[in-house]
Amino acid sequence: MGQPKLLLEVAGKPVIRWSVERVRAGGVQDLLVVLGHEGEKIREALTGLPVRFCVNANPEAGQASSIKAGVNALLHGTTGALIVLGDQPAIPKEVIPRLIDIFRKTGMLIVAPVYRGTQGNPVLFASQIFPGLLRLEGDEGAKSLIERERTHVIQVPFDLAMPADVDTLEDYNAIAKEFQPPLS
Repeated sequence: MGQPKLLLEVAGKPVIRWSVERVRAGGVQDLLVVLGHEGEKIREALTGLPVRFCVNANPEAGQASSIKAGVNALLHGTTGALIVLGDQPAIPKEVIPRLIDIFRKTGMLIVAPVYRGTQGNPVLFASQIFPGLLRLEGDEGAKSLIERERTHVIQVPFDLAMPADVDTLEDYNAIAKEFQPPLS
């Protein structure tokens, strides 16, 4: 996009702040933000929120490097990690609490949302899967791991549209419009 998308303003707040606030409201106890490019500005954008930070020293290595940095920074005894994209500020409010509830009730190792038939984010991983997350490479993200561990995945259906992420100017404009208050 030619500019740091996580710092773009939507309804008076940066995209990353909306995303972090949504995760926090969903019941995540220890919220860890992985910093890469523009790390100090992102840290500033999250001032006052109860989050921890870790730095991905090599963000050019792709999405897997951020996942690894985050997994390596988890607190000892962490039983699960919800991997959330920082550029998805409009995750429906019911998604995260439902994923956590299913994780606790079923003991499945991977809990993934399915939006009207399409698997999406965020995804919750049990600690037994952390070694697999640490073996990811490049820009593959965790999708390939989810496919390899298919027998350990529970998909949670939601009759909701897939939450948009901010990858293009068109995405940003659509999200900004979604966050506008309705006209009275």
